Amino acid sequence: MKLQRMNRRALTLGALTVSGALALTACGSDDTTRGGDGGEKTVANSNIKCDEAKGDIKASGSSAQKNAIDAWVKEYVATCKDARIDYNPTGSGAGITAFLQGQTAFAGSDSALDADEITESKKVCKDSQAVNLPMVGGPVAVGYNLPGVDDLVLDAETLGNIFNDKIKSWDDPAIKKLNPDADLPKLKVQSFHRSDDSGTTDNFTEYLNTAAPKAWPYEPAKAWAGKGGQSAQGSSGLAGQVKQVEGAITYFELSYASSDDIPTVKLDTGAAEPVEATVDNASAAIAAGKVVGKGSDLSMELDYATKADGAYPIVLVTYEIACEKGNKAETLGATKSFLTYMASEEGQNVLKANDYAPIPTEIITKVRETVANLS
Repeated sequence: MKLQRMNRRALTLGALTVSGALALTACGSDDTTRGGDGGEKTVANSNIKCDEAKGDIKASGSSAQKNAIDAWVKEYVATCKDARIDYNPTGSGAGITAFLQGQTAFAGSDSALDADEITESKKVCKDSQAVNLPMVGGPVAVGYNLPGVDDLVLDAETLGNIFNDKIKSWDDPAIKKLNPDADLPKLKVQSFHRSDDSGTTDNFTEYLNTAAPKAWPYEPAKAWAGKGGQSAQGSSGLAGQVKQVEGAITYFELSYASSDDIPTVKLDTGAAEPVEATVDNASAAIAAGKVVGKGSDLSMELDYATKADGAYPIVLVTYEIACEKGNKAETLGATKSFLTYMASEEGQNVLKANDYAPIPTEIITKVRETVANLS
């Protein structure tokens, strides 16, 4: 079983950038917001503890968790009226860079910090270092736009060849073999990938390289390495492209498919039945992962080659990345308060309502303990 590399596996730390207007509406970032107008689903609760939460908290990073962040922010600022959270979904790579430069209170990333980044974080986290806190889980769905085809099955090898520009038409024999009853059109395959450094790309290519290394021989990374295809900024950019371009196929978090009514691929993993991208099926895969970080660091390893029935293998864990110690006094109170809410039972309940997977109990309990001790 090939396990997730530590420098790629970290869950996205909620990329948040504080702004009064954004905090009140949970929108206004550069990635299309699906929440400020009521598009996100919240879970009513009265257990948010504001403590000393006040002021503007800036954070940025993963666009994968943006819809979850929108829902969290809407609930949080309704209770903690002295704090303002502005989430800027710039992508995992940009979020980590901003955090390491001391521009944000915490970062969101779909890949954990690697060893070099941990070392670099010691310049920002006085007498300490950054820790990876898995906060959001979920499936990376493969969305497509294929008129007349509402049920599509693909496997890792076929996906690898599609995204590596080897399969160019939807009536290709490899696709027909997996979908003998589908009326596949003779239509050009239009694959789309992220233009920005992305933890979602990292996790998606980790799956391709693990499950089909011949079809996808590239080292998994935040930057796209495949041949051909077209690019778009952020998960919302990919969703917009696949929505309007016939023959399009791309990858993004399930919430983007749900929000835009985009059909998603079922995966032939070798299990008894093809596996659908659902929250429960992703949870089954995440629960099989394990924490490999040391001390308070909770970076995880995931198994992308699982053949277990009902386990959807293309999953990501988004980490919130924060200083274990040495946080700025003016942002510590609100940062701890908001992260505490995100990791709480109420906060995790928000995830499933928005097509994300809650973090398994054993792991989220450790996250709560670490957040409580941030200083």
